[in-house]
Amino acid sequence: MQITLLRHGKPVFELSGKVRANELSNIAKLYDSSGIVGEPPREVMAAVGGHNAVVCSNLARSMESARALGFHKIHLTEPLFRETAIPHFNSGSVMLPISAWVFILRSLWLLGFSRNGESFAGAKRRAVEAAQRLIQLANEYGSVLLVGHGLINHLIAKELLMEGWVGPSRSGREFWDYAVYRNITT
Repeated sequence: MQITLLRHGKPVFELSGKVRANELSNIAKLYDSSGIVGEPPREVMAAVGGHNAVVCSNLARSMESARALGFHKIHLTEPLFRETAIPHFNSGSVMLPISAWVFILRSLWLLGFSRNGESFAGAKRRAVEAAQRLIQLANEYGSVLLVGHGLINHLIAKELLMEGWVGPSRSGREFWDYAVYRNITT
């Protein structure tokens, strides 16, 4: 059995520029509704092309990436596989580069901050559920490709490794990065 975790392609909406704290909610909505630009690398298409089942989150960049890879049938599309929602503030006039906000807010998130987002503990619980769902699908189909997102894929990978699957400790941070996990006990 095999589960491949792949990060989606580059989104149309780039997380660049400077914004105020009170604009973060709108930035998150724009990013979550964004599709992708460009095509996947040929070597990625070759590596993931033979999967028996394809799973996506319900975000456009996930589903568009699966189609760009040549998959016309997506077996399952669920919010369970969405990227972890970054917490943010409702107000504030401090202006910083978006990259600085992401770093600050993810750091605060690891320390327990979850306003307007998903808690770290909640994301880990969801990753356990997502890993179990992927294992069920692997039992049914033999090979499963999740076209997902960077951080949730990382958390899912950790769960697969804890369940005895064999693969890299990191699932890939760049767009189109992928990691393959195998169950060698069956």
